[in-house]
Amino acid sequence: MLHKRFVLRELTASPRQYAVFVLCVMLSLVTLTALNGFSQSIRKSLLRDARTLQGADIILRSHFPFSPALTEKVSELEKQGKVRSARIYEFYSVVRSVDESRSLLADVKIAEPGYPFYGKAELASGRELGDVLRGGNAVAEQNLLDRLGLRVGDSLRAGSAILTIADVIVKEPDRPVSFLSFGPRLLVAAADIDALDLLKKGSRVRYVILLRIPEGENPDELAADLRRSALADQERVETFKESGSRIRRFFDNFFFFLALIAIFTFLLAGIGIRSTVKAIFREKEKSIAIIRAMGGTGRFVLVNYMVLISILGITGTLLGLAAGFALQHMILHLFSNLLPSDMHIVFSWQTAGEGTVLGILGVAVFAFLPLHRVRNIRPAAVFRLENPAREKGTAFYLSIFLGLAFFIALVMRQIADWKTGAYVLAGLGGLIVFTALAVRVILSGLRRIHFRSLMLRQSAKGLFRPGNATASVIVTLSASLAVIFSIYLLEENLDAAFVRSYPADAPNLFFIDIQPDQAEAVSELLGMKPVFYPVIRARLLSVNGEKIDRNQETRRRGDNMTRAFNLTYRDELLEDEILLSGESLFQQDSPELQVSVLDTVVEMKPMKIGDILVFNIQGVPVEARISSIRGRKGESVKPFFYFVFPQNSLLKDAPQTIFTAIRVLPERMAETQTRVVSRFPNVSVIDVTQTLASFANIAHRLSLLIRFFTFFSIAAGILIIVSSVLATRFARMQEAVYYKILGAGNRFVLGVFTMENILIGGISAFLALLISHTGTWILCGKYFDISYRPYIVQSLLMTTATLMLVVTVGYLASFSILRQRPAAFLREQTGE
Repeated sequence: MLHKRFVLRELTASPRQYAVFVLCVMLSLVTLTALNGFSQSIRKSLLRDARTLQGADIILRSHFPFSPALTEKVSELEKQGKVRSARIYEFYSVVRSVDESRSLLADVKIAEPGYPFYGKAELASGRELGDVLRGGNAVAEQNLLDRLGLRVGDSLRAGSAILTIADVIVKEPDRPVSFLSFGPRLLVAAADIDALDLLKKGSRVRYVILLRIPEGENPDELAADLRRSALADQERVETFKESGSRIRRFFDNFFFFLALIAIFTFLLAGIGIRSTVKAIFREKEKSIAIIRAMGGTGRFVLVNYMVLISILGITGTLLGLAAGFALQHMILHLFSNLLPSDMHIVFSWQTAGEGTVLGILGVAVFAFLPLHRVRNIRPAAVFRLENPAREKGTAFYLSIFLGLAFFIALVMRQIADWKTGAYVLAGLGGLIVFTALAVRVILSGLRRIHFRSLMLRQSAKGLFRPGNATASVIVTLSASLAVIFSIYLLEENLDAAFVRSYPADAPNLFFIDIQPDQAEAVSELLGMKPVFYPVIRARLLSVNGEKIDRNQETRRRGDNMTRAFNLTYRDELLEDEILLSGESLFQQDSPELQVSVLDTVVEMKPMKIGDILVFNIQGVPVEARISSIRGRKGESVKPFFYFVFPQNSLLKDAPQTIFTAIRVLPERMAETQTRVVSRFPNVSVIDVTQTLASFANIAHRLSLLIRFFTFFSIAAGILIIVSSVLATRFARMQEAVYYKILGAGNRFVLGVFTMENILIGGISAFLALLISHTGTWILCGKYFDISYRPYIVQSLLMTTATLMLVVTVGYLASFSILRQRPAAFLREQTGE
């Protein structure tokens, strides 16, 4: 059945259509291959030596001072020679120049000798950290020195101590990237912990104990032994193999969003594959009919064209794999400042194998229906001037089933979580269904309109040309453009709300870790009476007796119920709060301890008035009943708390610090910060405007990478436009010839085709803007609590760019059609 000469001849018969098909296959794989390969490179880079990433064999973590039982257990193991330990304290604090003229919020790490047990802390001088980090010395990042105007050998003030800058830290093994930090690093020796005087009761400190075990010891057994002494839900004991990394979690979350775009691109490219295969067989329908008339069987046609499509599919798959691997290097080069310094791309046979299987299966699924229909082409098709409507038989519904099954399997494979995958499928399905229905309504209405202009009337009719994939083109472009528009609009709204248009009355200096006995003096120093908020650190243990599932919660993207919460106590609502449920903040004369919950918590885990919550406060379980549920009125950068207790409650006697926020003139911010920290070194002062600007910069860089991936979706839409033009090439050429025979010039023909592309681009841009503005409005109002700005001018510019793109692509694809001479075309038809 296989005729090699026939297949070889066919491979050179329609180069344009075949090129578009190969590009669609390549495009379907390039983003998935690049993403999977790049994420594997990241994970291998971060986890190449898990001990180095964590700096130890066993890691103990807590947001509170370690309990006596766990501390004694560590000491016992040390005496037995089973472990060596090094304590780490991490927190933010303001450091100053010695003359108090400059100050800066720094990410401070206090380390005991021995840190790090694995890996190496690289210093600019090349010396060992243990030889440099001694009492009275400190090691800082170059950025800290530059911003304070210091050099190695100068001194700075940290807390109540004056430290000498002994060296510059270049790299920490357990801190592969630093862009997630609020400030530059300052490493201080544990010998200076008392001199610093920064670790007060209730201060926000990350307590860590690193343990190294001798060769032959089992870290899992030792970790299990330590867990028996640790406070449940407060002190974490993990081995280097299971310990989480916030850097790793960040990349997991980021790759999740890129995976959504890659899946979306694969779907659109799949539509392009199907559209192109249909176009190929539509162009060859008369040739196939002649083959059938000369005795060729349906099986002969099917087998040979199946081999042809397989060759093209494999070619596109190999090109997609190669392009995906090359794209990884491009991403590494463009975004190196967001990645670990020793990050490098590695070739993964697993990724290559999965990509190959994915490419072959994708071609098989999307080309199934057009291939099935090609065997049903009859000899009578030679005499037909138009293609008959296709009946929706068993093969049609089978192709839909195979496509859905394949796409669901792809989503579940990439997302690796069935619940999240279900949401993704529902979201993508909803987007495509809504867009398809809207396109159908618009095209149906457009078909009924009678335009006075001949050019516009012919252009509108061209949208419904037999074989024209107008609906597919518009759905593809609309959906992909909606993603890009949404990213841009959301970024602009966030930037406008929190950076460019910082509220005039909003606090811009936050003071944390104020001790209760310092509040009055801080108020006098500031020359005002700010609102002080007591802060008690605690964890939520259970809701109505149901324990918080740490494993399940930590898999959630974003906020979760396992983290340490800041509790407070007061009897009144803040000015930007409202009651959503309950008659008052607290019920009068209730014998039970009550708590008011912010609606954000209810979104994380369903709760209602009357539910019982159990908190772990400094190792003590505290039970409280929900008395009300609060919400916030709108956008605000003012302080807020998830859980609020009554003023006269037992929380008043719990270990606590005080927090306040004020607004000062921008030119007085540095002076105010320095004055407070000079008097109270334990108080950390955060310049919110600078912090938000740093976050905006990070978000902007990340959004560039997201847009970079999203533009591949646009490329899929472009390929569908090209395949649509090529599929209707004969009909378009015929129209152009008839126009010219009837006296129309090239300008009129060009105008008709251009207006047709303008209609396609205009409808696509309109739907994309409608979807993106609606989605961004919902996100701004529901998830970010900020007012929505439509950005009319930018929206018009995006619409213009869409029109220019579609018109340019349509013109380039139709160029040979526009150049067709009537006489030559008629001679060809007469010859046939």
